Amino acid sequence: MSTEAPSALIVLHAGDNVAVARAPLAEGQALPQLRVREAIASGHKIALRDIARDEVVLKYGQPIGVASTAISAGEHVHVHNLEMARIPSAAQATARQPAEPLAGDQALGFDGYLRADGRVGTRNYIGVLSSVNCSATVCKAIAQSFDGAALAAFPGVDGVVAITHGSGCGMSEGEGLQLLQRTLRGYAGHPNFAAVVLIGLGCEVNQVGPLLQGLEPEARQRVHALTIQDAGGTREAIARGQQIVRELAAQAAAAKRRRVPLSHLVVGLQCGGSDGYSGISANPALGAAVDLLVSHGGTAILSETPEIYGAEHLLTARAASPEVAERLLARLRWWEDYAARNGAELDNNPSPGNKAGGITTILEKSLGAVAKAGSSTLTEVVEYAQPVSGPGLVFMDTPGYDPVSATGQVAGGANLICFTTGRGSTYGCKPTPSLKLATNTRLFERMPLDMDFNAGGIVDGTQTVAEAGEVLFRLMLETASGRATLSEQHGLGDNEFVPWQLGAVM
Repeated sequence: MSTEAPSALIVLHAGDNVAVARAPLAEGQALPQLRVREAIASGHKIALRDIARDEVVLKYGQPIGVASTAISAGEHVHVHNLEMARIPSAAQATARQPAEPLAGDQALGFDGYLRADGRVGTRNYIGVLSSVNCSATVCKAIAQSFDGAALAAFPGVDGVVAITHGSGCGMSEGEGLQLLQRTLRGYAGHPNFAAVVLIGLGCEVNQVGPLLQGLEPEARQRVHALTIQDAGGTREAIARGQQIVRELAAQAAAAKRRRVPLSHLVVGLQCGGSDGYSGISANPALGAAVDLLVSHGGTAILSETPEIYGAEHLLTARAASPEVAERLLARLRWWEDYAARNGAELDNNPSPGNKAGGITTILEKSLGAVAKAGSSTLTEVVEYAQPVSGPGLVFMDTPGYDPVSATGQVAGGANLICFTTGRGSTYGCKPTPSLKLATNTRLFERMPLDMDFNAGGIVDGTQTVAEAGEVLFRLMLETASGRATLSEQHGLGDNEFVPWQLGAVM
């Protein structure tokens, strides 16, 4: 750790022609490198030298767009003078060495709940799943009746969670139904659920019977089903569901944590509400933690396909095989076609919050987002909500919308979520705990009841990426072993089940 005062600018690569402001810069402020020509907010970009119109702008040593007008050294570089451009010929991946296991910690593990199918949960919930929106109210009524004192009768059970959605009927027997069923089966068989009650209406397209038939035999034993129509109505279904949950909770309360190897830890990687520091601090720190996890036999799931667009070469360059690389490129081609069919483009600008935080183009956002994956080999590419077997770094094809993406990761088996944010996302996720990682110290101090980890020391110059990554890795193991996240302490995460909806609504 350096004891020198940090520079006012963060230069990420020797070849970059822009830097990032570590703190707000005032007009006329003299820096060792140059003079600031206009006020620039923290996390935003400043030109290190004169940049000609149509010249490629480089950050991370990678193109993030081209100058739409001539830019002088010291000027603010953002949406007013930088525009999107796809420049594959200039995009090159730099090889990095994978992380070594921590010295003396080759036998690292965590304390989890070993299920009959051999999978391991980091939490011990009872789930109440709806097959269709028509049964959502019944599911919620059952789960809510186990708040407070009713749940206290079952020590060791983390809660009763209603997993509801707005679909399940009015759809054809096609891709949309298959995707919903795959997602629901992933939740029904998730190791963070000790048991599940699956509730349907009775006449919906997404019937309870076929859902159960698609489950593995061991998982099917933990799922109990009923329909409102067969139960005799709403009140009868609620009463019957409450009775089933009480029986299941009594059994789940007897479960005990036991030490298991890290091969049972599957971590979903998310970023939302990103800012100009995301690709500098929290994302690289998470990447360093991922490399440690993988070196100890664990699994990480990178997702959000539209948000790796333009940076996919950084992943294909370290794919385990040409076939794995091609599967990733095939998904990107699907997304280009999907966007075109809907009158959109993948190279859209980031969200208003992203831009306010200093991110200008999707290329810039993608380069920062890929940093969450560290330097580990890309071992596999799977489609949305498909089971992830691991070990290693796996890519799951999902939208960039965080709740939809994380829902797919959990359905695929993620038993821990790590979520980086620079603007302040408060995302909770049941049944999987969600750690929120702040990109900067100001955010961490402004939202102390929501941010679990501060990567701002990297920006402040008091901590290296490797140091932050090791601290985060230890926090991940503690969380997997039962340490409550802040969203869990506040009871957040009951409304974040948002399956990806494809296909026609009939």
